[in-house]
Parts: sequence; C-alpha cells; structure tokens
Amino acid sequence: MRYLTAGESHGPVLTGIVDGMPAGVPLALAAINADLARRQGGYGRGGRMKIEQDTAEILSGVRHGKTLGSPITVQVRNRDHANWQRIMGAHAHDTDERVVTCPRPGHADLPGAQKYGFTDLRNVLERASARETAVRVALGALAKQLLDRFSIRIMSRVVRIGGAATRRAFDPAAQAAYAACPVYCGDAAAAKKMMRAIDAAKRAGDTLGGVVEVAALNLPPGLGSHVQWDRRLDARLAAAVMGVPAIKGVEFGLGFAAAARPGSRVHDPIELRGRALRYRGNNAGGVLGGISSGAPLLLRAAMKPIPTLMRPLPTVDLRTGRAADAAQERSDTCAVPAAAVVLEAVVALELAALFMEKFGGDALDETRRNFEGYLATL
Repeated sequence: MRYLTAGESHGPVLTGIVDGMPAGVPLALAAINADLARRQGGYGRGGRMKIEQDTAEILSGVRHGKTLGSPITVQVRNRDHANWQRIMGAHAHDTDERVVTCPRPGHADLPGAQKYGFTDLRNVLERASARETAVRVALGALAKQLLDRFSIRIMSRVVRIGGAATRRAFDPAAQAAYAACPVYCGDAAAAKKMMRAIDAAKRAGDTLGGVVEVAALNLPPGLGSHVQWDRRLDARLAAAVMGVPAIKGVEFGLGFAAAARPGSRVHDPIELRGRALRYRGNNAGGVLGGISSGAPLLLRAAMKPIPTLMRPLPTVDLRTGRAADAAQERSDTCAVPAAAVVLEAVVALELAALFMEKFGGDALDETRRNFEGYLATL
C-alpha cells in the first residue's frame, strides 16, 4: 500500500490517492467524516475551523460500499477557496494581493523560498500548511477500516499541552473518554489545566505545543523486519510521524527514559501463559528489533508550538531587506488535539501498508486466509 496527497491550503480541494487496498473491504463514509470532524475539533483551534466543514468525497476505487482493489481517490473541498479564487487560481493573474515577503521564524517559509527560488512566500506556505493533513486523516480512516476487519484498533490521546500534563497511564478502554474531552486527554483535572494554559497563550498572542500518545491494539507479532534498516517497524512509523507538520520528536515505549535505567529495569521478561508467550510488561512499546511483538504498540510524539503568532517575532522583509514583523496567517493557538487525530491516521496508514506486506492478498478474503494461517503457526 502507498499513498500520495495533493492540494494547497486555500486551493479548491485537497486530494489523496491510496493504492494497494485489497478488494472487498467495506468502507463507511460516515467513519471518514467522523475523523475529519475530530480533526477540526479540540480546544484552541482558530477561525479557519469555523469556515471549513470537512467532508470526504470518494471519487474512485469503491463501488456499492466496498473497495474494488483499484486506486481509491478521496477529495476534501476547501470552502474558503471561494474567497481566494483570484489569489490561488491556476491561470495567470497580474496581482500582488496577499503576497507574503516576511518569513515566519519556525516555518518552512524561508528555506522553502530559498530552495525553490520564490519571492512570494505564499508559494511555500500554501502547501507547507497543516491544512494538508485533512486529506491524510481521510486516507487514514480508510486504513483504519481495513485494520478493523482484523480487530486492530488505533487510538490516541493528548498527554501534554505546554506545561500541563496528565500522569494517568494509557487505558485501552478509554477511547470514548479521550474523544469526548475538549483537549482529547480524558483526564478532567489535567484538561482544565491544559485549557487554562491555552487561554493564557491566546491572551499573550502566543502558541503552545505538546505531546500526543498513539496506540495500536491487537497487532500480531511479525510486522516489520530486522533484516534491513528501512523495513523496521519503528523506523517506518517514526518517519510517518515526523512527516506531520510541527512534529519534532518521537519515542516508543519508555523512549528516552530507558537511557537513564539499567537493562534489568528496561527489558520486558517473557513468560508462558497457557500455550502463549507473553511479555510481563511493555517498556518496549510493542516493538523489538524493528518487529511488532504482539504487545500494544505505544508511541509518543512531541509537537512544537505553531509558528504563526498574533504577536509576531522579528524577521526580515525579503522585498526591502529591512527588519520587519513576521507574516500573520489565520491560525490556531494550539493544535495538539488535532495532531492526535492526524497521528492516528498516519500510523494507521503505515500499519496497513506493513500488514499488507506481511499478509498480501488481492481481495480481503485472501488476506484473511493468510492472516489466520499465520496466527495458527504461532
């Protein structure tokens, strides 16, 4: 399985194509739209979310509610494009309306302009915008529906926003509580602290980042491989996670905390329960040697604060060469809850690709036979 996305933040549409989905997978459009709505939610979002009401359109690869085995095209319209048709039109226009020449510190504006030779930073920021993740969430919802046919569940929660954090451990039974919480953390006391931190940042014209935890439950052992660096499960997931805008770090299980402990307090003992081999703990986060262990996969990702500040940082105007304030685009104070939904999607897409590499099959029934035959050998 593989996928690509296309589209700009204020262009007409965002489009994604998934190739390699087996035939016969039932798909529910409502489930895709539910994830798109979750991405638009979360405390701290900005004015753009009041304009967009994201829904997905499936343009190919699905008939009568089931996949055909051919590429699946999904489209999410940008409603705000109606106000940007001249500015973002594909045809030639002689206009300097909304030209951006003051790069934002912390954004792709300046290195993108230097790389591609642009003088108008809008040519960079429109694609670099996290708006693109809307269609990745739609594609991830497709992947989740494939994984769900094999009882594999993907869920997420926010564990930190700024200086406010929850100390509660991840709970596989708390998915509804995480989703219902205004900041998607499922801890009422911590949520209040996070929301107060967001309010304070908004008053100061500032932004906040945080930490998101993603879990994959009921993964079979054997996804990924130790034999080449680019086939390792954790390497591929780390790349997918780091490919989300503003993500600056990723860890599995104990992660960096393992560096401060002796091996006796890091590695999970193995025991026999009935006829099954199990790990006594899950400090490894469900990955050993680049291969899924059968324990819940747990990863955390650190998101930096959004670079667009209402009290902008100093920069240089590329047109005049003089000191200036950074450009201001409509933005969020905090998008960490939204990032949790996006990270669910990219993890699901990568796990679905690894699942199909392991078990193959052009049709769902064939994949299931391969999967069940493998489980019988364990």
